[in-house]
Amino acid sequence: MMGLHTSGMENPTPFGRTAVAMVTPFTADGELDPDGAQRLATRLVDEGGCDALVLSGTTGESPTTSDAEKETLLRAVAEAVGDRAWITAGVGTSDTRHTVELARAAERAGAHGLLVVTPYYSRPPQEAVAHHLRTVADATGLPVMLYDIPGRTGTALAADTLLRLAGHPRIAAVKDCGNDLLKSAKVLAATDLAYYAGSDEQILPLRALGGAGCVSTAGNVAPRAVRAVLDAHDAGDTAGAARRQLALIPLIEAVTGSGTPGTVAVKALLAHLGLPAGPVRGPLLDADAALTSRLVDALRTALDRTADAEARESAVPAGVPG
Repeated sequence: MMGLHTSGMENPTPFGRTAVAMVTPFTADGELDPDGAQRLATRLVDEGGCDALVLSGTTGESPTTSDAEKETLLRAVAEAVGDRAWITAGVGTSDTRHTVELARAAERAGAHGLLVVTPYYSRPPQEAVAHHLRTVADATGLPVMLYDIPGRTGTALAADTLLRLAGHPRIAAVKDCGNDLLKSAKVLAATDLAYYAGSDEQILPLRALGGAGCVSTAGNVAPRAVRAVLDAHDAGDTAGAARRQLALIPLIEAVTGSGTPGTVAVKALLAHLGLPAGPVRGPLLDADAALTSRLVDALRTALDRTADAEARESAVPAGVPG
């Protein structure tokens, strides 16, 4: 893992197992909060049981942070938890040259891997997309996680493109927000690419198909509940894994499925919990009191249901199916 100390990490390759798409904390006046980022990262890793963090992704408000802020954030988090968690830096932009610059800066700043999104807005054809992604992968020695999120970029990574890119020595994984399990299954069956559920509702389905883990948005506020889905599945408790996945649905729907941007929802919940978050940056708007109340109710419901699932299993005698 390129110098990363792996003690205490269940599955450190290629990008961890339970990763959180971490928010970028800001101060009350909207400036980057590196100290807050360190506190949040430490909580997610040491208390939340996460073995990986993804910085400067969608939830991290990457379109509204400067290159210098991205580097400062990365250095701060790597200093705090980089010896015991895999740190992936989001470097994707709609400009190939800019993306290469960010990738090289992330490598110098201590990233363990790169998250590279399909170029957005210009909607390049598949061959151009593949050329962009190969160019970025060629620019550093770091492993690359491709980010397939057509709902935001306007361009999906086609299965044939993924099959071709899988042959690159540093393209190792996919953050899958394509909501196309058939495509994911085809690529999983034909390649060694590690698939990570980027949509929280697909954590268990994708793991059951052979996925490597998740890059979770809800994990910012419920990291142990998210990890519990994977833990139960990996222990062979498929029914328990299903119960835990279903328990999270109220939170997942509130955070990512209700039309509210995930960053807005998560920052509102983190603030409610007294954890580093701060405001969102425009064009996003902070959650109002009514939305925050609904989000808090959803979090409480999800955590209560997760606790009920755990209590139910602890009450079942050994050897009796749950």
